[in-house]
Amino acid sequence: MEKGYKVFNQYLECRGFKYEVGKTYTESFKPICCERGFHYCTDLKDCFNYYTFDPHNKVAEIIAHGEIDRKSDNSKCCTSKIEIVREISWEEVLRLVNIGKSCSGFCNSGNRNSGNCNSGNRNSGDWNSGNRNSGNWNSGNRNSGNRNSGDWNKTNFASGCFNTSEPKINLFNKPSNWTYLDWIHSDARSLLNQINASPTEWISEQRMSDKEKEIHPDYKITGGYLKEKDTWDTSNEANEWWSGLSNDEKQIIKDIPNFDASIFKEITGIDVN
Repeated sequence: MEKGYKVFNQYLECRGFKYEVGKTYTESFKPICCERGFHYCTDLKDCFNYYTFDPHNKVAEIIAHGEIDRKSDNSKCCTSKIEIVREISWEEVLRLVNIGKSCSGFCNSGNRNSGNCNSGNRNSGDWNSGNRNSGNWNSGNRNSGNRNSGDWNKTNFASGCFNTSEPKINLFNKPSNWTYLDWIHSDARSLLNQINASPTEWISEQRMSDKEKEIHPDYKITGGYLKEKDTWDTSNEANEWWSGLSNDEKQIIKDIPNFDASIFKEITGIDVN
């Protein structure tokens, strides 16, 4: 027997099935998480990986009485027998998903946040560790822009205070005339992100050997497994990418402000010459 939480639409329905508070529901087959059974989460905030964080949705406390199956990270479970114990008010939902107090957002450890995932206080933006930010991802205080580490900035990516213009960034160890947003939106960055340099490879069920299926039995749920490569040579994969570029695409890389072939080779392993 296990206590958990389940989210429904406004009519207390899930996948077209209507539930009632106080009733118990039973299935005869073996539950398989993400495939069949009555699904729920032991931590309420995990429920909102599958439902929007919306006060119009119904939320209930449940008890799993039957056989239980769960994802490997325990973020989602299912059972063959579920009791809908009681409906939870949205005020209680906010208390349960936020460590902080008086928050209307989601997963806040600070207090009085209307945004989400803030560890600071009184933020209306998201993912702030500072206080009173209306932007997102700020570690400083009272920023209206995004990703600032200083205070009182009305711009983005500032590490100082009281800035209204986005700072320029260094490229190849020298000052440039680009901002970080210029870099993010550049064709050069888009091309470099195409380098296939990963230490892992997804192996689908169809490609798995019998031995791999024996070692990774979770493939029945996930449809495969993540294989660690025996060797990972970033420079080889990067050089293959470089060889496949057209002359125009190579020139886009070389046109990055302050481009330095020796630094580029030191970091990527690619000799552009």
